[in-house]
Amino acid sequence: MDGQSETQINTFIQVAEVWVPKDGALVYADGDYNGLDGFEEASRQTQFAKGEGLPGKAWADGRPVVLKAFDGSYFKRIEAAKAAGLTSAVAIPVFDGTDIKAVLVVLCSDDEARIGAIEAWSDDGEGMLNLADGYYGAAEEFEFVSKHTHFPRGQGLPGAAWAAQAPILMRDLGSGYKFIRASAAGKAGLTTGLGLPVPVPGDTSYIVTLLSALGTPIARRFEIWDARTARMGQSGKAALIDGICEREGALWRDDGDGLNDEAPTVSMWKGVVGQVLGSGLPVVSRSSGGLPAGYTTFIGLPIYAKGEVSHIIACYN
Repeated sequence: MDGQSETQINTFIQVAEVWVPKDGALVYADGDYNGLDGFEEASRQTQFAKGEGLPGKAWADGRPVVLKAFDGSYFKRIEAAKAAGLTSAVAIPVFDGTDIKAVLVVLCSDDEARIGAIEAWSDDGEGMLNLADGYYGAAEEFEFVSKHTHFPRGQGLPGAAWAAQAPILMRDLGSGYKFIRASAAGKAGLTTGLGLPVPVPGDTSYIVTLLSALGTPIARRFEIWDARTARMGQSGKAALIDGICEREGALWRDDGDGLNDEAPTVSMWKGVVGQVLGSGLPVVSRSSGGLPAGYTTFIGLPIYAKGEVSHIIACYN
């Protein structure tokens, strides 16, 4: 194991947690609190009615929600978050049609060195995606550019994910011609981007983008798994269609011309990705076992389409 892997990584996301519906409310299901025991204890004792708190708002509004400050907001755990140094949060609802399956919440802290972006884009009904909101840490110039950028279907990372209705992974954001905000991304040190559709009830399309920098990565390893029956048949498996790793480089890249027999696959309940596939729910894990070498944390997010898990996003640190 190299020295970098043994060093504590200063990640963009500090906390990740999963909330699931039970008896008309959202209750705690899973979480990685990165040693923030006080906030973890407060969270485990909390539940959210529809419309209550950040998870409840994402459920009620039927959209991803970015909360860049807690003071004076509807956030329920303000004092515990303040004590833990947490300053902002993003909630991503997981819907299967009109049914809420879960809400994934990630929380961040704010300092001058923390660079990255978690963005929510929504379509305006006229063929364009506009920034609904985003959290950028210290990447202020990139935030300004993003607020003044719009994407037609198929253009840029948000537009590509919108057109494909599937997750899209982009590399080398600062020099990539496909990334419309390349110049600002390069100045901010952003390197890798993941765009994913967030299916919700109603007619508005939402895309969430995760933009990662080397110094404070959202993830040091990204994977996209395809679980569609149209692709995998009745096998119940998912296949890796794209991935990039700080340690190993390109993991796999499929051009979409049909499943290559050599593509890595995962079965339900086997490993952390298989847990997402089997449960149909987000999975958050901190463990020294069961993850790729050199990684200790995992966030897995399912995406639903036509009544089934169509794709799984996997992020490792």
